[in-house]
Amino acid sequence: MYSIKKYLLLTCAIIALQARAQQTKINILDSGRKTSIRGLSVVDNNIIWASGSNGTVARSIDGGKTFEWLTVSGYEKRDFRDIEAFDANTAIIMGVAEPAIILKTKDAGQHWYKVFEDSTKGMFLDAMDFMDDGTGVVIGDPINGKLFKAFAANNGEFWAVLQMFDTSFNLYEGEAFFASSGTNIGFTHNKDYPILFITGGTKSRLFYREKFYDLNIIQGKESTGANSVAIDNSGKNAVIVGGDFKADTSSLMNCVLFKMKSKPEFISPQTPPHGYRSCVEYITKD
Repeated sequence: MYSIKKYLLLTCAIIALQARAQQTKINILDSGRKTSIRGLSVVDNNIIWASGSNGTVARSIDGGKTFEWLTVSGYEKRDFRDIEAFDANTAIIMGVAEPAIILKTKDAGQHWYKVFEDSTKGMFLDAMDFMDDGTGVVIGDPINGKLFKAFAANNGEFWAVLQMFDTSFNLYEGEAFFASSGTNIGFTHNKDYPILFITGGTKSRLFYREKFYDLNIIQGKESTGANSVAIDNSGKNAVIVGGDFKADTSSLMNCVLFKMKSKPEFISPQTPPHGYRSCVEYITKD
């Protein structure tokens, strides 16, 4: 879990990099709150939303100089592990289980309303993502051995669960999704195969072009596997990171580069990143 100081350091880093190094100094900000930040959505260089434990949502419209901290009324004990923001006033937050819910605001977090709820036994949402046209997707841990996936329209206003009857959508025992970064799913910019996502645990795989591909990522335990995937602006390349969060200093099999070709290509880097990695983002095409 990120401490608030680590989160705000990450936020400032993202802002600096997006501004192409115009800001050379990174300032560490302290909110004075004991909150575990789990979700982050950066709309542009000024608008930032975050979500976390105890029904907490944070919002900045000045590039992180100041944050407005909100508690979602009626959900003070919920853990919102992912957030997707569309502008300064509109955002969606995801409560993973008991039951699984997705809430939306259109007035900068002053009021929230429910757009999705599922109380199915074993339901646990892990991550969601949206395209610029308002199309969205959320994935969850397997129900009856099959991955859970639901699609959204109109910036999450409407949701529909996709029923998985094909056995090719089955997950192995102990295979699921990590829910710590909200970045194990992404849109590829390819209209024929728009979505890819990665699994972890006892089995770690990439789902792309409607099928699964084995990943050269450490796996075999509940603490191992792929955690995060980032897709470059061309939609042709991706980088996948993970590792073993119970052996977080180990760099063994913690990164794979993925080229989206008709026959997908996977490349392990000669020099992997140091230790367990739970999140990755592209900064430039290189």
